[in-house]
Amino acid sequence: MLKKERHDFIMRQINLHNRVLTSDLVQLLNVSEDTIRRDLQELVDDGLLFKVHGGALSKSYHSSFDDSTVYARDSKIVIAKKTIRLIKDGMVVLIGGGTTILELVKQLPQHLGATFFTISPLVAVELAKYNNIEVILIGGLFSKNSQITYGGHVISQLAEIKVDLCLMGTSAIHPEEGLTDTDWEINQLKKAMVACAKKTAVLCISEKLDITLRLKVCPIENISYLITELEVEHESLAGYRAKELNIL
Repeated sequence: MLKKERHDFIMRQINLHNRVLTSDLVQLLNVSEDTIRRDLQELVDDGLLFKVHGGALSKSYHSSFDDSTVYARDSKIVIAKKTIRLIKDGMVVLIGGGTTILELVKQLPQHLGATFFTISPLVAVELAKYNNIEVILIGGLFSKNSQITYGGHVISQLAEIKVDLCLMGTSAIHPEEGLTDTDWEINQLKKAMVACAKKTAVLCISEKLDITLRLKVCPIENISYLITELEVEHESLAGYRAKELNIL
């Protein structure tokens, strides 16, 4: 595989999953670790990503103020506008982090009156711009990679609340394998988020459909809504419709 092809592949993985591990890229591309390290450094030098210990991160994942680097932003705005119909005045909502969630928060109606718990400081900052929204930031260890709080303290706090609706992004979803991820700590956190919600909605651009990663968060039956930019009857969603999942 040519270097440009490797770079394109790496950037696609970054755009889809917000982060990549060097070890995973070595296996996926069947090249040496030194080659991947050089590739990542060249992409860093080009200003396309952030290099961290063990891998790399998307630039768009680290700021709520710069929309120019958000991958598939138009699709995420469509998802955000669909999601808003689930959020009603007086609700208690638990909301995750990531670029799709940030787009959702930016699209909320100004008059909305609700309580939002969040594990994302960036999301909390955006929510604080709404006069009628109460914002509760769940504190704990802070992940420099994912820009959210995590760990046992966060999971303990989540176990003490019951919310009407949990809104989360995802790295991968599959009709048979359910919701999956690559990071152990984030995986445990998402399990706790699903457990404390009466209903859970997954916000997902269509490029993340039918993907399975190594750590299971929950089966598809634990998800109440799947929200993509696609039309409900799109053929790509047939497997999810067969599971009687509510699709927006």
